[in-house]
Amino acid sequence: MFPELNSILNTSPEHCPRGEFVLVSDRQADASFLIHHFLSFYLRAGCKVCFLGLVQSFSHYSAVGQRLGVNLVQARDRGQLVFLEGLKDSLGTLLQEEPGPHANTLDFLSSPRPELRQLFEFVQRSVSPGPGEEGAGPVLIVDDLSVLLSLGLSPSALTDFSHYCRAAVCTELQGSVVVLVRTAEEEEEEE
Repeated sequence: MFPELNSILNTSPEHCPRGEFVLVSDRQADASFLIHHFLSFYLRAGCKVCFLGLVQSFSHYSAVGQRLGVNLVQARDRGQLVFLEGLKDSLGTLLQEEPGPHANTLDFLSSPRPELRQLFEFVQRSVSPGPGEEGAGPVLIVDDLSVLLSLGLSPSALTDFSHYCRAAVCTELQGSVVVLVRTAEEEEEEE
């Protein structure tokens, strides 16, 4: 997608990085384009991708992916992409509607003591290689982890979740993790 960015990061789809944890933080400008870049980059590289879409719908990412030359529907159908649609699934959990495909994953939303264990277990299942699956390491992409703060989770719960994902994906499976975190300007001044 962005050859200049790949050059700066010293990567290419043929030489996919392994064991990397990339934290993308935006403060005054929207960094969503980087999430789209990494998603298309890793899919082109043939990596298995688990995408936690907490901000936008699958349709949004799919439309942008089409413009970038990546078909997310095909990637999902062939098992290369596992997509958690946080907006839709969280609404179902909060309204206690019929369980969707990831029903237990977002149980923390209705829990008096929210924790991300179910979400982490979903990530583990999603990135674990299936029988005969080899090649590029798996990838976890999270857009946008800071949304979970507004849903009642503590900063320490998000730190723990990030740490466990890094250990499972980057260290154990030699994959990569890309996480977007948004910081409001008010928070910057408090730091």
